[in-house]
Amino acid sequence: MTSVPFALVGGVWLMYWLDYNLSVAVVVGFIALAGVAAETGIIMLIYLDHAFQAARKQADAEGRALNRGDLRAAITEGAVERVRPKMMTVTAILAGLMPILWSTGTGAELMRRIAVPMIGGMVSSTVLTLIVIPAMYALIKGWRLPLGGTVPATVLGRAASLAK
Repeated sequence: MTSVPFALVGGVWLMYWLDYNLSVAVVVGFIALAGVAAETGIIMLIYLDHAFQAARKQADAEGRALNRGDLRAAITEGAVERVRPKMMTVTAILAGLMPILWSTGTGAELMRRIAVPMIGGMVSSTVLTLIVIPAMYALIKGWRLPLGGTVPATVLGRAASLAK
């Protein structure tokens, strides 16, 4: 749920920058933003958990204890798998909402008030989901794991091929 407050901060910043006041339409935009931010944060955690469980199974199969190097490799793999879906979500939302900011005519003023929190929040939510959540995951899961290992070259090669 850390993605929701972080996304809300981005929405507030853009509202401040555009000199918008809080209104019912703005609150509706924040509600929509909270839903999308929670969804993307949860999906990132699911990807990280799957990669972590796979690393744990591999370490068990090799007959050794899971260490922070394994955790780092799992986080790298899980986070890289999530870059493309997150960027597609953000791009689709921004592409749909940016024309609303430039629109004029009947209802345009109201629609801008709904779109502004979502646009600002999606930008800050992207940063959180792709950088902060994996870092927090590493801190929380690596708390009691022993030190050891670096990220294997095979994982880095796979991460680079997935990023393309």
